[in-house]
Amino acid sequence: MPLIFIIGPPAVGKMTVGQELERRTGYKLFHNHVPIEVVAPYFSYGTPQGRRLVGQIRRAFFDAFAADKENGYIFTFVWAFGEPGEREYIDGVAEQFRSAGHKVYWVELEAAFEVRLDRNRSENRLANKPTKRDLDWSDKHIREIQEKYRFNSISGELAYDNYLRIDNSNLAAAAVAKKICASFDFESKATT
Repeated sequence: MPLIFIIGPPAVGKMTVGQELERRTGYKLFHNHVPIEVVAPYFSYGTPQGRRLVGQIRRAFFDAFAADKENGYIFTFVWAFGEPGEREYIDGVAEQFRSAGHKVYWVELEAAFEVRLDRNRSENRLANKPTKRDLDWSDKHIREIQEKYRFNSISGELAYDNYLRIDNSNLAAAAVAKKICASFDFESKATT
């Protein structure tokens, strides 16, 4: 069964596209904020304790997912390209799944910064990510990290098999999910 990575900048629509893919394919979505939101009432993700706990939760889920031979999974991730440890981390997760016999797919989303600022305030995002509900802080945070990090790859940087890049600035999540399914032939596997 597949592991689908959806990568891209904050508020590009990774979780929303993942939700649409989950509906179309029956694969289970484990978006990046699931462990963050579990830990957040106790430790900020910005603290060493918070990062360690989030990492431990993710590892536990990845171990269980990789051992599962009946379900496909979708994982969203904000990749800060060029930052130490980022590529090693994500490649390590991919290798864990490949070693367990799963096929790995890569979807990179990109959208104009202004579009992402609008999406940062979407009802779906705020419903699923309580740590983003302080909109003044969240908007400021997105602006600050946009200046600090690069969240999309440059041409040729990701030479993965089964890789697809989509500019979803003007596409609804359902249209993006349909495009992903068509590109990777997930359509025939759809359960809903």
